[in-house]
Amino acid sequence: MSTWSYSSIKTFEQCPKKYYHIKVAKDVKDEGSEATLYGNVVHKAAEDYVREGVPIPPEFAYMQPILDSLVAIEGEKHCELKLAVSYDGAEYKPTGFKSDDVWWRGIADLLIVNKDKAYLIDYKTGKNAKYADTKQLDVLAAAVFIHMPEVTKVKSGLLYVVSNEFINKEHTADMTKSYFATFTPLLDRLQTAEETNVWNAVSGPLCKFCPVTKCAHNRKQ
Repeated sequence: MSTWSYSSIKTFEQCPKKYYHIKVAKDVKDEGSEATLYGNVVHKAAEDYVREGVPIPPEFAYMQPILDSLVAIEGEKHCELKLAVSYDGAEYKPTGFKSDDVWWRGIADLLIVNKDKAYLIDYKTGKNAKYADTKQLDVLAAAVFIHMPEVTKVKSGLLYVVSNEFINKEHTADMTKSYFATFTPLLDRLQTAEETNVWNAVSGPLCKFCPVTKCAHNRKQ
């Protein structure tokens, strides 16, 4: 089965046809919306400030207090940390981000490690936390446990920098397998789609933003 990430499996869940064109056929490129581009700029500003102390641009001044509170947390700070896991059907192991045996990969916006505890932060630029999904934090925490066996507990959070909301969660190393297992039904569906080469389109409110224009459900036609 293809390597997956939280974002790619959510794309498949949203619409297998969209996933096929972007991830399999690769005949469509998702350039991202204005919101996506804004999010990328915000992430870079946060990374530069936490990693190197680069001043926050005036337009993002609202993030200063939040980022200062993160900088104040004791521990080794890792910004935009790339994590990858291999899986042979029985055991999860750490691997390189571009290694041939990659099964899952993801990027932690900010990871702070202090001995056997860690803090995991994912920046969000949505207007509010109404549709927050903490399963993204689960798999990132699982990867941390796999790569850093000395860490036994992770406190994580989805940090909505615009609305100043923080959706937090706690993770323990003994739950690592179950965090990944949550995605098994979706991964089974993806494997079936790959084996049968059947990628059915799904109509929904996001169709009007979809880059796959050659689809009966696309609102841009």
